Amino acid sequence: MNNKNLFSKFIIKKNKKLNIFTPGPAALLSENISNLQPCFGRGDKHYASLSKRVEKNLKKISQQKKIISFQGSGSLACEILCSNFISGRVLIISTGYYSNRLFDIATNTMKNYKYITKIDSVSWKNVKNIKKKYDWIWCCYVETSKGLKLPIFDLKRLSTKLNAKLALDATASIGLEKNHGLADVVSFSSCKGLFGLTGASFVASKSNPKNRVKSFYLNYYSHLNKKMTGPYHILQSMDLVLKKYNFFLKSVQINKKKFILKYKRFLKYDIKHQPTICTYIKKKLKQKNKKTLLYTPRIKSDGSVVSHLGEVYLGNKSKGEILQNLI
Repeated sequence: MNNKNLFSKFIIKKNKKLNIFTPGPAALLSENISNLQPCFGRGDKHYASLSKRVEKNLKKISQQKKIISFQGSGSLACEILCSNFISGRVLIISTGYYSNRLFDIATNTMKNYKYITKIDSVSWKNVKNIKKKYDWIWCCYVETSKGLKLPIFDLKRLSTKLNAKLALDATASIGLEKNHGLADVVSFSSCKGLFGLTGASFVASKSNPKNRVKSFYLNYYSHLNKKMTGPYHILQSMDLVLKKYNFFLKSVQINKKKFILKYKRFLKYDIKHQPTICTYIKKKLKQKNKKTLLYTPRIKSDGSVVSHLGEVYLGNKSKGEILQNLI
């Protein structure tokens, strides 16, 4: 048996220690580890080429022209997006816990930098009643706390109607959902639908921001000009994954389809509002054994939110057998 097969078996063994039904990080991939090596952000031609390649692929996935990468969470990416891009009258579409976080971030940004002048929030169920004009609409494309997807074409039509630009927290949708290019700016992290290790975040946009932020770390141009240590090893972990992205994506799609078939009478939302990453059902599921980890949303739920990243390492060979660990 060659070293490659031994390493693959090692990764499978690690993944079988915990059956995850959480929204990220995904199951461990051999590609996450095998590409790691010493590197540096300046003078390292190999890393410079790799990071440029990864960012090029992420621009393609997000359908945006520009991108910055940095160490941190998806929430930090939201804060950098808000501080540097969003201004004037802002509408937050309320979908759950993470959209409420956007409201908090926008409120703090308005106090700190004065670019935002007004913030309103409206439930996703009531957007048809909005008549005011806004400069920006900001929302979660996919809200994992409720297993809810907002149809992207509906968001674009709304932004056009209100004469507003569209910003997306795409942490749970990037890669897994389509048409992020309908937004003017999106933020996301490495560890959910991109199947990378935790620790890197990104802001991708049509153009550079206009706000001038008096903060070293929150300033967009600090990251654009690589003024601090970047997410070197995370980008290394993503390089090989992105080359085989459709192979790994197939696993998520297979698990989503099989889960919906199994629990179709308990579905909370119609197909239009079903995200790829997870499913919300009106039934409390339990773990079959101690090697199973269920998702605990940050808000109270009358059912279960089950994510479908646990067999990513099997790619298109996935058969949804992980679902047998749910009762």
